[in-house]
Amino acid sequence: MSIINSMKLNIEAKSQNESFARSVVAGFYIQINPTLEQIEDLKTAVSEAVTNCIVHAYEGAQQGSIDIDCDLYADKINVVITDYGKGIDNVTKAMEPFYTTGAEGERSGMGFTVMQAFCDKVEVVSKKGLTQVTLIKKV
Repeated sequence: MSIINSMKLNIEAKSQNESFARSVVAGFYIQINPTLEQIEDLKTAVSEAVTNCIVHAYEGAQQGSIDIDCDLYADKINVVITDYGKGIDNVTKAMEPFYTTGAEGERSGMGFTVMQAFCDKVEVVSKKGLTQVTLIKKV
């Protein structure tokens, strides 16, 4: 199936940009007529991915950027969220429920689990200086 539309967004890794990112992606997704539940699911997953970039990749630093690339197909959206931060040492471990690198009690360790619950597929590729999270949501 071929791409029917694409979108690129670059934002600073600031917490106030998280809601903007999820709204932009949701607005783009609307073109293929998802249900309200599917829209909310995607917004939640995008929020988790962007928050991970801000909190973990850049550790709350005042600099850093996040790229969001979206490809629309007739039956799905692929969202690739990229940061250029410290990377994830062990992606398999990081995707386990309740795993966190934050101080005890500071973070729930459920970010990737939430993304997986609300998307049809989640892929993560990471090395120092580049992490890409791909979210695939069907209609």
